[in-house]
Amino acid sequence: MLYSGTVPRAGVRKRRRRGPPAQLPALAAGRQSPPFLPAERRPRLLPGVTKRPKPPSAPQPAGRGGRRRGGGSPMAPRQGLPGYQQGTLAWDLPEMIKMVKLVWKSNGELRGAKHRGGLESEDALGGSAGDARVRGQTGVLSERRGSYPFIDFRLFNNSTLSGEIGTKKKVKRLLSFQRYFHASRLLRGIVPQASLYLLDEDYLGQARHMLSKVGMWDFDIFLFDRLTNGNSLVTLLCHLFNVHGLIHHFQLDMVTLHRFLVMVQEDYHSQNPYHNAVHAADVTQAMHCYLREPKLASFLTPLDIMLGLLAAAAHDVDHPGVNQPFLIKTKHHLASLYQNVSVLENHHWRSTIGMLRESRLLAHLPKEVTQDIEQQLGSLILATDINRQNEFLIRLKSHLDNQDLRLEDAQDRHFMLQIALKCADICNPCRLWDLSKQWSERVCEEFYRQGDLEQKFELEISPLCNQQKDTIPSIQIGFMTYIVEPLFERWAQFTGNTPLSENMLNHLRRNKAKWRSLLHKQHSSSRSNDHSGQVTGSQEQTLNEEETP
Repeated sequence: MLYSGTVPRAGVRKRRRRGPPAQLPALAAGRQSPPFLPAERRPRLLPGVTKRPKPPSAPQPAGRGGRRRGGGSPMAPRQGLPGYQQGTLAWDLPEMIKMVKLVWKSNGELRGAKHRGGLESEDALGGSAGDARVRGQTGVLSERRGSYPFIDFRLFNNSTLSGEIGTKKKVKRLLSFQRYFHASRLLRGIVPQASLYLLDEDYLGQARHMLSKVGMWDFDIFLFDRLTNGNSLVTLLCHLFNVHGLIHHFQLDMVTLHRFLVMVQEDYHSQNPYHNAVHAADVTQAMHCYLREPKLASFLTPLDIMLGLLAAAAHDVDHPGVNQPFLIKTKHHLASLYQNVSVLENHHWRSTIGMLRESRLLAHLPKEVTQDIEQQLGSLILATDINRQNEFLIRLKSHLDNQDLRLEDAQDRHFMLQIALKCADICNPCRLWDLSKQWSERVCEEFYRQGDLEQKFELEISPLCNQQKDTIPSIQIGFMTYIVEPLFERWAQFTGNTPLSENMLNHLRRNKAKWRSLLHKQHSSSRSNDHSGQVTGSQEQTLNEEETP
């Protein structure tokens, strides 16, 4: 015990006067820091905060870091620490929001984090400099695996540094107590018997019922997205990772997984009619159905399943809503970066790797394993380039004709994963008519927007993007005939004409017939309009001749 200049009275210990704490403890460690750590190893504190937040009103369990204050018990918890650092699961939402406000006031720390922040793009992606979506670390200490859930201030720093997270809705989503509560059960080693559901209570029953049928081909992703309040991709991936046992097999931190999936979902542009997070969720659900095909499922490893689901979820991340020819003729920096070759697909892949590294989802795995995962993800995502359709189709036809596919071989399994992802990416014409029609209208609306943009800037309008000439039925009939049918017929040949393959081909034929019927009606109505216009013109000519003296 240290004493000030005077000797205290007998039996009374004189304590040093403690001033108000000048800083707020950093929360990244996710647990109470031991009082015996040396000063240089204690958590960094944020400047500008002179008052510690009050702990929650709920009783806190006694912990070891307590100290005697007045008549309190020596094992009582430290009153200055946040509730979850004393052993509870999380704060109440008002306390969390109050905490966030205190952190947002510390502008100096945010500026410091920006200057300390992250890897350059060359370091993050091994020389692929210039990609605008490359992410880096933020200088905040990473959480410890197995710690209690915490508020990740890197997400809030991103709202200040990059402007990606700024709306009240997104903040509320990040602060959802229910999500962190469910996640904490896994982090504390309590593996739930049922699947993991990260849904709001009002829609929990309906969304849970839909998730129980996630392997059905008539799964309505639009309804599921409404039930999950726009979080279809995050909710679906969390469920599928749990169903396939990937969380347990790869020892994934559930909070880190959820944070990574939120990053992926937020990087999709919701203003895109087609290439948005709902499309990614739809492709992921289709990929899940294909991974269950008996011919393929019996050979797949957990790594194959995780690669397939991750590639499906992120295969169009940060899609700008225009195609590659548009980027090339406008001399976009991505086209220059990737030398006009698979521009969008390379960008989707690099963005995914950047988010994987920033979230540190796979940081606990050996370096050679993570590098292999990154390369295989790139190979899968690059396979979705529609310009390579014939390349994969010819190779698949050769394997099927020669019957030389050996799924025990990792290379052949990876090739079939590429084919499965390609099928999932363009499976909309094989859905039920109501769902297929919605997707067709959405993709054509995105085409038409690009055409309007090209017309506005006096550029040559790309094929299929002229709303005056390219109708939805004609676009869909051509797409089904030359792209979808050849691929799915070969897929059915590979799977052995399973019920799912036959169901998809039946939907494809029926939908194509409906589009032909609509196209015939459009042609009939246009011819009738032209004919009526010609009759009107001849009548006007007759009247003019009669009026001529």
